Amino acid sequence: MACLKYPSVHFLPLYENPWTIPNLLCVCRILLAPFLGHLIIQQKFHLSLALFTLAGATDLLDGYIARTWPTQKSALGSALDPLADKILISILYVSLTYAELIPAPLTALVIFRDIGLIAAVFWVRYKTVPPPVTLTKFFNPCYTTAQLKPTLISKINTAIQFCLVAASLAAPVFQYTDSILLQCLWYITAVTTAASGYSYWHYGRKTVQVLNTRSPS
Repeated sequence: MACLKYPSVHFLPLYENPWTIPNLLCVCRILLAPFLGHLIIQQKFHLSLALFTLAGATDLLDGYIARTWPTQKSALGSALDPLADKILISILYVSLTYAELIPAPLTALVIFRDIGLIAAVFWVRYKTVPPPVTLTKFFNPCYTTAQLKPTLISKINTAIQFCLVAASLAAPVFQYTDSILLQCLWYITAVTTAASGYSYWHYGRKTVQVLNTRSPS
């Protein structure tokens, strides 16, 4: 679908092409998430592990492409990539908790933090879209008003969360569901999840780069 263009000159600096390869890979990761969750609930762990490895590969690939080819880098991608990770992580953690492979309190912590971050992203979007704010403007991917800058601890936490998913999926496949190392990874994930949530609260505005201020009234 073609991107909508507004006649106001104030919107021209916000325009960018959202149809980049990294963004499409992020969308594929989002679409894969519910299917993966269904497979886990059905206890098809071999196939789940293989598809999760594929999803992880797309995460690495979209970052590599965006860094290597500047034309493939977008402000939308700075929000879409972590959003895809959070949707994938949330669905997988709930599914793995249902399968009794990840404790419920840890899943609750992860989801609570992610809901807070997603709400913050929507708030930033609302505050940076030039007035009058309409649903068409708000959800138009062609106009990006802010770029997200994840904190270092958040990047580390995302990697640890993915490692726990991989380890949990592999546990029934390789018969180590009662491993003390896996349980230690639960606590490490909990600590880094809480720390990453605090880092966003602490640094606040430093994690967001506004690309275009509101147009003068």
